[in-house]
Amino acid sequence: MLVSRIEPAEPDIVSKALAKNRLGVPSVVFFGVAGAAPLTVIIGSITTIYAIIGSTAVPIAYLVTAGLLSLFTVGFVAMSRHIVNTGAFYSYISHGLGRIVGVGAAFVALPAYSLMQIGLFGLFGSVASGILGAFGFAVPWYACAIAAWFAVAVLGLLWVDLSGKVLAVLLVLEIAVVLIYDLVMVSNPADGHITFSQFSPAPLATPVVGVLLVLAIAGFVGFEATVVLSEEAKDPKRTIARATHIAVILAGVLCSLSAWAMSVNTGPDQIAAKAAQHETDLVFTLVGPHLPGFMVDLGYVLFLTSVFAALLAFHAAVSRYQFALGREGVLPAAWGRTHPRTGAPLLGSITQSVLAIIVLSLYALVGSDPLVFVFAWLTTIGGLGVLILMWAASAAVLAFFMRNRRRESIWKAYIAPATAFLLLTIVLAATCIGFGELLQVDGDSPFQWLIPALYLAIALVGFVWAIIMRAARPEVYAAIGRGTEGRVNVVPDSSMLRALHADPVGARSGYPY
Repeated sequence: MLVSRIEPAEPDIVSKALAKNRLGVPSVVFFGVAGAAPLTVIIGSITTIYAIIGSTAVPIAYLVTAGLLSLFTVGFVAMSRHIVNTGAFYSYISHGLGRIVGVGAAFVALPAYSLMQIGLFGLFGSVASGILGAFGFAVPWYACAIAAWFAVAVLGLLWVDLSGKVLAVLLVLEIAVVLIYDLVMVSNPADGHITFSQFSPAPLATPVVGVLLVLAIAGFVGFEATVVLSEEAKDPKRTIARATHIAVILAGVLCSLSAWAMSVNTGPDQIAAKAAQHETDLVFTLVGPHLPGFMVDLGYVLFLTSVFAALLAFHAAVSRYQFALGREGVLPAAWGRTHPRTGAPLLGSITQSVLAIIVLSLYALVGSDPLVFVFAWLTTIGGLGVLILMWAASAAVLAFFMRNRRRESIWKAYIAPATAFLLLTIVLAATCIGFGELLQVDGDSPFQWLIPALYLAIALVGFVWAIIMRAARPEVYAAIGRGTEGRVNVVPDSSMLRALHADPVGARSGYPY
């Protein structure tokens, strides 16, 4: 007797896979550090923090922030050894706090990473336009941004290890120049004396600590991009853990060292005034008298390539989030397919490129300042979304291991995630309360509360969508956050379907709803 075979109603999600075994530890580190963009942070963010806050505690603030994020990373990468999914935060939150919360997190992640990337085009365009202007070429910021957009759009569709090689070259040069500049600044201290008072924790006990830590955390956003690449990494359970820890430590040390070197060169009592005077030219002004002209020019060029590296890293992150959601049915299935030759997320990459060109064109048409309204605003708004994801992910890690420790140590499973959750709760609360100050808007501006409220509304839409999926497409709902763990076929029998709800394929020791 012939037995008819039950075919899946749609292609198996496992067949929609990213390219395997493409990236080793160095390449994944490059993506993580590129997302954090240390040279961009050093030249742009650190000088801005000195100018706005006026505190000499910036070096210790970056070390404290690196310590906080290292605590977060302990549980984060411990969970990565049990869940390999390019959905990263979305997947982890789904496993730890349930599918409904996970889909809400995914809805937050998409605009957050997208805005971070689009905002960086404003910085790239402005810096590139200024560099070309110094050589006598009057090129508008928008034209420069479009050139970068085209390069990122092409690389986003090619082999991910090719992007890794591009980032490797750019970041090695970038870090080398940062270290040379730091050495020059420390070798020429104000009044001939090197001071380490900037590492005193005492200033952190002042009211400015909240804003200071929030701005410092914004400089690390992007390091978590390492986990987004887990399905494309070689031996991901080891590669991702090592790469993420290295990315956090490397970014923290570089930023802290450079912030200290600036204050040594100007003198701690003069750094705020000098930063307010020179802004993003501060570092180049400080090292200019002591280096050949070509070294200063090289710094400007590498500042530009640092921004480009971050653009490439964030494009990879947002396109892979869209891929994960398409593969698991949260987005239409078309987003869950990859390029047949390169294995890159196809529609996710194209969607982000199209969205970026539309937003940039609108800003160009209305004549907005690319540094303020494109770069500063969009990256700050996107950074809040990523901070929300970190906060939720720290809770998810704790909940995940509370159900089953899975041979992880008590430190990795409980203590570090719980401490990270507590500290991130404080930082997130301070960020939401003072968000208007971060955007530098008036006290009566609706932007004081509008952006956090919009993120809450977006998350609620995700919750509702997940509930609808649970009722209308239970077999798809069962696959949420599961990635490539197993197959999901249509179950013809209602009792079997109920069983699937009770213990879905791929669930591990209790997967909450």
